[in-house]
Amino acid sequence: MAGNGEGEEAGDRTLGWQGRVEDEWRRIKENAETYPYVWGSYILVYGGLSAYLAYRWRKLRRTEDRVRSLRERLRTLVEADDSAAAAGTPGSAAPTMPNKSRGRS
Repeated sequence: MAGNGEGEEAGDRTLGWQGRVEDEWRRIKENAETYPYVWGSYILVYGGLSAYLAYRWRKLRRTEDRVRSLRERLRTLVEADDSAAAAGTPGSAAPTMPNKSRGRS
């Protein structure tokens, strides 16, 4: 009797994680074949949510990149104005800033 239990335990160890993954895959596949409308609605809802979040993430990244480039351009303009003011060029003592009242939000 003791030998029989050890053989089963050794067989379970040889299956390991691969056997468990295959069993889980088979169970999910059977469930999906039994309830196709439920799984279809999950795919539709979560797929749509994922697509929306990916769109918003990409838009946020583009906005951040645009802000970084505008800040860099402003920084170079300010440095150019400061260097021109330090050199004593007439008419450049007051830095000119773009009119922000016309900007887009």
